[in-house]
Amino acid sequence: MLFDEGGLVETKDRKTGASGNIPKWLDLPDPRSFRPKRKHRTVWISDVHLGTRGCNATMLVDFLRSIECETLYLVGDIVDGWRLRKGWYWPDAHSEVVRRVLKMAHRGTRVVFIAGNHDEMLRSYAGMTFGGVELALEAVHETADGRRLLVTHGDSFDGVVLYAKWLAFLGDKAYSLLLRSNIWVNAIRRRLKLPYWSLSSYMKKRVKNAVQYIGSYEEAVAHEAITRGLDGIVCGHIHCAEIRQIGGITYYNDGDWVESCTALAEDFAGHITIIDWARETAAASAESAGQNMEIPA
Repeated sequence: MLFDEGGLVETKDRKTGASGNIPKWLDLPDPRSFRPKRKHRTVWISDVHLGTRGCNATMLVDFLRSIECETLYLVGDIVDGWRLRKGWYWPDAHSEVVRRVLKMAHRGTRVVFIAGNHDEMLRSYAGMTFGGVELALEAVHETADGRRLLVTHGDSFDGVVLYAKWLAFLGDKAYSLLLRSNIWVNAIRRRLKLPYWSLSSYMKKRVKNAVQYIGSYEEAVAHEAITRGLDGIVCGHIHCAEIRQIGGITYYNDGDWVESCTALAEDFAGHITIIDWARETAAASAESAGQNMEIPA
């Protein structure tokens, strides 16, 4: 049974007809918005890292409020169990992400949670459903145009995580320091009324070893799709959004919500694109600021 300070309401499961109690907030209407919701067939997000200071939870909530989709894939590392084991950090914005996802599931969106390495504690629950959210190790998604895509977090193709977990933890600590710098940089940029910018993403794309690692990872992931006779693969893990052809299959990476704030979205014809929410938000803010500066005739 779920409890909420707003109380419980009696309801029936739309699939089974069984009665049960749900929190009232699941049925509360969304805040009014001046922008119409975008309608997608499918949306993929990953690497949110709830429970860390680098998580851009507020921006993610804004994105999720702006869309409607038939299926939402959470492609791993949604919750950062590695960081939470070291110390608890969970502001209200992180709870709001969870509430938003549960609302989407309650309102008819199929939500599939593919566990990653940072939320690997959920892997033992694969095959179960909690609050309308399906837990899985991986999935095969069929697009509207009939292509079959493997959906997996991607850490199983990462030699560092697979064969030297202690090295992965060491890299995670250095990466966390870079993300903390990200927070301070963007705090200053907000005071200067500048849009969000990722220092960690900027550095990653310019370090030769990181570029080589990303290329090797993408090829390893693509090979798995080829081996299984699939048309493509959707993954996360390396925090680098990308769509490209590799050896006859299409490689899709949905990026992250720590550095770049990106997602993948499929339209009703089966076409998949990258949504760069940080860039779109910055562009919208700049346009709004420009309109406000206009002098009436």
